[in-house]
Amino acid sequence: MLDDAVSYYHQLLLDEELGQASLHTLDQGLEDAKLVFGGRRLSPYLRPHFVTEEDWSRVTKICETVWGAIQKVKDAAVEDTRLLDALGVTPVERELVQIDPGYDAVSPTARLDSFLTADAYSFVELNGESPAGVAFADAAYDIFSSLPVMRRFSERYNVRPLYGRRLMLDVLLRAYTEYLGRTPERPPQIAIVDLKDVPTTKEFELFQEFFEREGYPAIICSPDELEFTGGRLRKGEFEIDIVYKRLLVNEYLPVMKESPALLDAYRAGKVCLVNSFRSKLIHKKALFAVLTDERYRKLFTNTELAHIGAHIPWTRSVRAEKTFYGEQEIDLPEYIRRNRQRLVLKPNDDYGGHGIWIGWNADEAEWDAALAQALADGDYLVQERVQTARETFPALTADGRMEFAEQLVDLDPLLFYGKVGSAFTRLSYSELANVSSGGGMVPTFIISHKD
Repeated sequence: MLDDAVSYYHQLLLDEELGQASLHTLDQGLEDAKLVFGGRRLSPYLRPHFVTEEDWSRVTKICETVWGAIQKVKDAAVEDTRLLDALGVTPVERELVQIDPGYDAVSPTARLDSFLTADAYSFVELNGESPAGVAFADAAYDIFSSLPVMRRFSERYNVRPLYGRRLMLDVLLRAYTEYLGRTPERPPQIAIVDLKDVPTTKEFELFQEFFEREGYPAIICSPDELEFTGGRLRKGEFEIDIVYKRLLVNEYLPVMKESPALLDAYRAGKVCLVNSFRSKLIHKKALFAVLTDERYRKLFTNTELAHIGAHIPWTRSVRAEKTFYGEQEIDLPEYIRRNRQRLVLKPNDDYGGHGIWIGWNADEAEWDAALAQALADGDYLVQERVQTARETFPALTADGRMEFAEQLVDLDPLLFYGKVGSAFTRLSYSELANVSSGGGMVPTFIISHKD
């Protein structure tokens, strides 16, 4: 059904009048919504990503089951310093992790990056600290739903969007209620906090508009603009109840001494921080090494283990040690050296595709050098290659023309308190599907045949 739906959509685009009208609507919509990332268009494609209702039901079940296992890693790591070592949590991060955020969830909002094919469904990473894209996806849903070609397509297929901003607001309010231990007497005031001039600023503005439209005062600010006085975190006269933290721990640490108000208020239990600093535990990519290491099997149920085995790629921290690949004991560095065609090296705590070495794209000398660097760095992972997803999309060229081009398709389900509620899809011509390194983003629509 999916192949037929995509083929029908592309056939519609070949109608010159319909295609040109859709291109104009998309261009105008992106410009009006200012859907830009680092100065370029966020969705340079004339088709959204389609997922069938049947596949989406399966994806949802898998994500939520795996998420239950991830929460158990957090629970164990808070009490077990050996698990903190396995995750690669640094001393200063351990201090932040030990602060009780006032609610139980490790990451009330999270994003699982995955590949969905006809034969497999595989996760490659988790963003559990500050997942971006929710408001961008909502804006893209509005634009793509208005395309003439989508309206024509919707005459034959049911098309269901997955809006997320309402779910994000519900997450903030639920965490705040748990933090208070009671229902708040008034609408809490929300600060969206990140560094100045980040490429996601437009998304913050979309969230601010939505929060205020729903009756919740909101501001956008950076850590250096905050003060903690009289037992209240504030920016100027604006007193803050909830911090929607888009600031990564790695970005806060270098400025923490100069801008301590956020940490001081959080440590004093005077502000609700979502996601909290504790989310750093599962944001580490070494989480997948814990999930796939037989030493930690006792943490999980048989159902969780089955899902981990089927959908999480074999992952290990790169160290000069012996470990297991299936039932076989291996010397890890030697195994990595001999199997570059099936392995990826990636830093434990970075994003945007930085520092990643793809073995099947490297020659022997390059791979040996990458392995030596990973061993010397001490905070790298090796991960087994997964089956990636590729589809043909109508892509917009720099001069505004449309061309059909094969893209890597990275499906990103978004979880809100452990339940899948929204999603978007990142597309790329290259092996790395991330917006920071030049990829694009489209909304994910769930489709089915009309009766």
